[in-house]
Amino acid sequence: MPDTQNTTLATRDSSWLIWARSAFAVIVVTVLLALGIANITLRARWHEVEDGVLWASRPEGVIAIEVDRRGAGAAAGIERGDVLVAINGSPVQSPADALDVAHRSREGSRVTYSLLRLGTHQALDVSLAPSPQGSSLYYVLSAVGLFTLVVGGLVRLRRPNDQATLHFFWLCAAFFGAYTFSFNGPFDRLDWVFYWGDTIAMALLPPLLLHFTVVFPARDGRERPMPLLPLIYVPALLIAAGRIVAVVRGSSNGVFLTAATSALDRAEQLQLFAGAAAAAAVLIRAFRQITTTTARRQLRWLAWGTALGAGPFAFGYALPWALGFDPPLALQFMAIPLGLVPLTFASAIVRYRLRDIEVIVKRTLAYAAFLGATLALYAALLRLTSFLVGPAGNPGDEHTWIIALLTTIVVVLLAQPVKEAVHTAIDRMFYRDRYDYRRALVAFARELNSDLNVVRLSQRLVARVVETLVIDRMALMLADDRSGDFTSIGDYGFSTLVPRLSRTSSMMSRLDAGTTVALDDPIAAARFAAEEVEFWRDAGAYYFVPCVFEGRAIAVLALGRKESDEPFNSEDLALLTAVASQVATAIENGRLYRELHRKAEELDRMREFNENILESLDDGLAVFDRSERIVRWNRALEGFYGVTREAAIGRTLSDVFDLPFVEALRAARQEHRGGATLYRVPIEPRHRAGDGAAAGAPPLSARVNDAGGFGTAGAKLLVNATEVPLRNPSPSDRSIAGHILLIEDTTDRVRLEEQLQISEKMASIGLLAAGVAHEVNTPLTGISSFTQMLLDGADEGDPKTALLKKIERQSFRAAKIVNGLLNLSRPVAAGNDPAEADLNAIILDVFALLEHQFEVARIKVRRELAATPVPVRGIEHQLQQVFLNLFLNARDAMPRGGWLSVTTQVSGGRALAEIADTGSGIPSEHLARIYDPFFTTKAIGRGTGLGLSITYGIVRDHDGTIHCDSAVGQGTRFIVSLPLAQELRRSAQS
Repeated sequence: MPDTQNTTLATRDSSWLIWARSAFAVIVVTVLLALGIANITLRARWHEVEDGVLWASRPEGVIAIEVDRRGAGAAAGIERGDVLVAINGSPVQSPADALDVAHRSREGSRVTYSLLRLGTHQALDVSLAPSPQGSSLYYVLSAVGLFTLVVGGLVRLRRPNDQATLHFFWLCAAFFGAYTFSFNGPFDRLDWVFYWGDTIAMALLPPLLLHFTVVFPARDGRERPMPLLPLIYVPALLIAAGRIVAVVRGSSNGVFLTAATSALDRAEQLQLFAGAAAAAAVLIRAFRQITTTTARRQLRWLAWGTALGAGPFAFGYALPWALGFDPPLALQFMAIPLGLVPLTFASAIVRYRLRDIEVIVKRTLAYAAFLGATLALYAALLRLTSFLVGPAGNPGDEHTWIIALLTTIVVVLLAQPVKEAVHTAIDRMFYRDRYDYRRALVAFARELNSDLNVVRLSQRLVARVVETLVIDRMALMLADDRSGDFTSIGDYGFSTLVPRLSRTSSMMSRLDAGTTVALDDPIAAARFAAEEVEFWRDAGAYYFVPCVFEGRAIAVLALGRKESDEPFNSEDLALLTAVASQVATAIENGRLYRELHRKAEELDRMREFNENILESLDDGLAVFDRSERIVRWNRALEGFYGVTREAAIGRTLSDVFDLPFVEALRAARQEHRGGATLYRVPIEPRHRAGDGAAAGAPPLSARVNDAGGFGTAGAKLLVNATEVPLRNPSPSDRSIAGHILLIEDTTDRVRLEEQLQISEKMASIGLLAAGVAHEVNTPLTGISSFTQMLLDGADEGDPKTALLKKIERQSFRAAKIVNGLLNLSRPVAAGNDPAEADLNAIILDVFALLEHQFEVARIKVRRELAATPVPVRGIEHQLQQVFLNLFLNARDAMPRGGWLSVTTQVSGGRALAEIADTGSGIPSEHLARIYDPFFTTKAIGRGTGLGLSITYGIVRDHDGTIHCDSAVGQGTRFIVSLPLAQELRRSAQS
C-alpha cells in the first residue's frame, strides 16, 4: 500500500513538473512576443529629430565636439568648440537637456540656441531634422525572430521533459532578441528594455549555439560531466559588462560612448563568427563519435542548418565588419538565412518522433514566403491609405498605418492559405501526438479513394500501416463473392500462407457489427471459441479490424503485434478503424468500377458490332435528326461522295448535299411518310479535281456555287436514295426522332449500261460500215482505175492532169475514210503501220480539202506553222482525220464566220498543234463529256457525236494528249501534243 501511494505521488509530482515547464515556456513566449510587437510598433511610429551635433560636458560647459556637415546644426551655423548656454531661453546644464528638447520636438521645429563662441554670445535658429533611420531590413529580421520564438516554444511544449528542447528554447529566445529587440531613441524605460534585451541576446547567442551543438545529439557512451563548458559564456559576460560600463560612463562623455559602442558592436560580430565556426567544428567532429542512424541524421540536420544559416552572414558580413571593414548595405540581407538554424534544429530534435517533419519544414518555408507577400501588401496598402486619407507623403498622419494594418489583416484572414495555417496550428496544439496520426490518415484516405485497383490498394495499405505502426505482420483479407470466406490479397510478415477466415467463424458477428476483435485481450477473447483464438494466435494474428459496408464485413485487416511487443492502444485502434472504413469504401468502389467496366466492355463490343455492320455496307448511310442535322455518316458514303465523317456530322443536309437533291428528299418525305426511294438522282461529288479520296475533299466552308454544293469539278454521280423514318426505341413513344438515308451509287452500273448500248450501236455501225465499204469501194475502185488510165497518157503540162491527180488522191482518201469507219468498231487492220510524217504537211493537206468550205462560211484562217518540218511518227490518214474533225467542229461553231488559228511548234521533245476558233464555245458542264461517243450539242441531223470520240482515240493510240479550253461566247482552243519521231527512236534505242 505505501508503494502504491509513493507511485501515485511521484506520478502527480511528475505531472505538475511537466505542467510547470510548459506554463513557464508559454509565459516566456507570451512576454517576449508582447515586447517584440511593442518594439516593432514603436519603431514604426517613432520619428526622432536632432540637430546633428554631438554635445559633451566639459568644465567650461556643454561643448560641441562634433558637427555633422549635413545636419541641421551645421546649416544653422554651429561650429566645433561652441558652448551651448541655453535653448529657447532655458539654461542647459548637460547634453541630456539638448536631447530632451529634441524628444519633445517634431520635424521642422525651430528652436533658438544661445551659444558662446570666442567669448561672444550668439543666438542661432536651428530647424531640427529627422534622425537617420535604419534600413527596412529590421522588419524582415523581426519577422524571422518572431517565427523563431514561436518554433522554439512549440518544440518545448511538445517535449517538456527533453533537455535538448530546453537548450533549443533558449537558443530560439536569443535568436528572437537579436533579431527583434532594437532601441529606437526615446530612451524611456521601455526603450531601455529593448536595448538591454538586444544586448543580452546578441551576447548569449554564440555560446548558446555552441552549447547546443556540444550536448545534442547525444554522443555514444558519453555521460560524464563537462566542468569547463560554462567557460564558453565568459565572452558574453565580458561584452555585457562592457555595455554596462559604456552606458554608465557614456552618459556624460559622448566621445567615449561612441567609441565604446563601436568597439563592442564589432566584438559582438567577432564573437558570433567565432561561435558559429566553433559550432561547425564541433558538429564535424561529432560525425566520428556518433554511430546510431537516428543521431547521425539529426547531426546532418544540425550541420546543414548551421552551415547554410549562419555561414553566409558570418563570412559575408559579421567577420568583415568585425575586422574594421564596412560591408555594403545589401550584405545585411545575409542575416535572413539565419532563420534556417532554428528550423533545422527543431527538425533534428523531433524528426525521429514526427514522420512529417519534412512536410512541416516545407510548409514553414511556404508560410514565410506568404508572410513576405503579406508585408509587401501592407506596404502597398500603407502608401495607398496615405494617398487616400491625407496628403501624399504626410508622415504625421498616425492613423494611416492602423488602417493599412487592419486591411492587411482582413485580407490575410480571408485568404485560404492563412486559414489552413491557423487550422493546422490549432490542431497541433490540441491533438499533439495524435495530430500526426490524423494527418496521415486524411492523406492516406484520400489516396485510397482514388485507387480502384484492389490488389494495388491492398499492397499500398499493408505497406503504409506496417510503416506507420511498426508491426511485425499484417494481411488484408477480402470476402469471396460466392462462399463469403475471407482470403488474403496482400500481406506482410507471414512466414506461411495466411489462413482463410471462414464466414462461419465465431468472430463474424462482432466483425459484421463493425467491432474490432483483439485476441490478446483475455476478456474479449473469452467471447470466441478457444480453439479458434489459439489458432490465430499461433498464426501471429492478434487483431481483426472489419471493413464494413452496408452492415456487412466485406474485408478484414488481420494484424500482429508491434515490434516493441507493446499492445495497440485506443488511438492505434481508432486509427485502424478509420482506415478500415475508408478501405471498405475503396473496395466497394473498386467492385463497382469492375462491374461498370465489364458493362462498358459489353456496350463497347455491341457498339463495335453495330458499327462494323454499318461500316461494312457498300451503300452510303447517313442519319439525321428532325432538324435535318446529320448525326451519322458511314465510310462508304465518305468514300464515293467525298465528304469526311468529321466534316459532315453536325451539319445540316442542305450544307452537305445539293439543294435540288435535298428538296427532292423533302418532297418524297411529305408524300410518303413511311419512306420513299428516289431512282437515278444526280448528285455532285465533293472531291477536288484530281482527287480520288475523301481525304482530299474540300472543307465545308469552301462552297462557291449557287446550288448549295462546294464548288467542285468532275462528273456527277447517279444514285438511288432511300429515306425511312427513325423512330424512338421506347415502346411507349414511337415518335419519329429522325430519318435514315441510304444512298446507292449506281453511276458505274448506269455507265456500264450506256457502254453496252454504245457497244450495240458500234456493232450495228460496224455492220453498216461493212456494207457501205462494199457498196462504196466498187465505184471508188472504178473512179480510181479510170483516173489512173487517163493519167497514163496525160501531158504533164496539161491543166487537166493536175485535176486528175487530185481525183486520184481523193479517191484513195475516200477509201481510207471508209476503212476508218470500220475501225470504229473493230481493231485496225494490218497494213496501216506507223511511219514518219511532217505534221505541217498533214495540216496543209487538210486545209486544201476545206479551203472552199471555209471561204463559203466566211472563215478567215491564220496559219502560224513552224518554219521547219515537225516530224512525228504515226498513221498519216488517221492524223488527217484528227485535224479534219477539229477543223469541221470549228467551222460549225462559227456559223456567221470568224477566225481559225492554227499554230505548230516543238516544245520539250513533243510536237504541239494548237487549233483555236472564235466561235460560240462549249458550256463548262459539257466539257467533261465532249469525248464520249454519241455526245453532241449540235441540232439533230447536224452531228453524230462521234467526231471528237474518234479524234480522242486516234490521239491516244499515237501516245499523245488532247486538251480543250473553252468559254461560252469567246471560242474554243484544242491543243494536240504528239511525241517527235526522233524522241521515239531515242527511247527505242535506250
